[in-house]
Amino acid sequence: SAADIAVVLGGDGTVLRALTRFLGTGVPVVGVNFGRVGFLSSMGRRDLEVGLSRVFSGEYDIVELPTLEVEHPEGTGRAVNDVVVASGSLGRMIELEVAVGGEELGRQPCDGIICSTPSGSTAYNLSNGGPVLMWGLEAMALTYVAAHSLHARPLVIPPGADVIIWNRTHDVEGGVLVDGHRVSTLGKAERAVVRLGAERSLLATLPEATFVRRYRQSFAS
Repeated sequence: SAADIAVVLGGDGTVLRALTRFLGTGVPVVGVNFGRVGFLSSMGRRDLEVGLSRVFSGEYDIVELPTLEVEHPEGTGRAVNDVVVASGSLGRMIELEVAVGGEELGRQPCDGIICSTPSGSTAYNLSNGGPVLMWGLEAMALTYVAAHSLHARPLVIPPGADVIIWNRTHDVEGGVLVDGHRVSTLGKAERAVVRLGAERSLLATLPEATFVRRYRQSFAS
C-alpha cells in the first residue's frame, strides 16, 4: 500500500531529492534537519521523537509548491528546485540571450542563469543574490550568475510566461542542469525553455513551522 507520508532525515538537499522522488505520488515529505541550514525541515534532530509523534497523529499541514518544466536539446525534464543554464567551460563566460513571455529581454555575458522555484529560491538562487520567494507564490525567480553588468537584476516571473534561454557564444558550450544534474548541452544557437510546471511538490510541515519562522531562524538571526 502507498505511504501516507515520507520522513526525511538530512539537510535541504536530501529533502529536495525526496520531493523529487515523490513528485506526482500524492505522498507529502516532512524533513528532520540533520544538515546545516535545514530551511525545508519542520524540526531539528532533538525534536525528532515529539515532532514525529505529532506528525503520525496527523498534526501537520501540507504546502503545495510549484515545480518547473524544461525543454532542452535532449528532451524534457522537471525540477523541484531549479533549472540552471551555465557555461560548460570553467572560468569562461557565456553569452546568453533571454526572452520572457515571447518578448526579448536581451543578451548578457555571464557564468549562467538560474531559474528557481519558491522551494529552490533559498538554495543556489539565494547564494547568487536572488530573491527569496515565499511559499504561496506561483512564480519563478530568474537570477544571473556572475553577470558582466551592473544592471542584470533578478526577475520574478509569473505563470504563463515561458523563459527561453539561447546560447549565443560560438566557442563555449552551455550546460543545462536540472536540480543540480546536468541533462543536456547547449551548442551555439541552441536553447532551453523553462516554465512553471503543472505538478506540485508536497512539503509537510508542523503547523508552527511557518515560512517566516524558518526564514528568521535560518537566515535573519
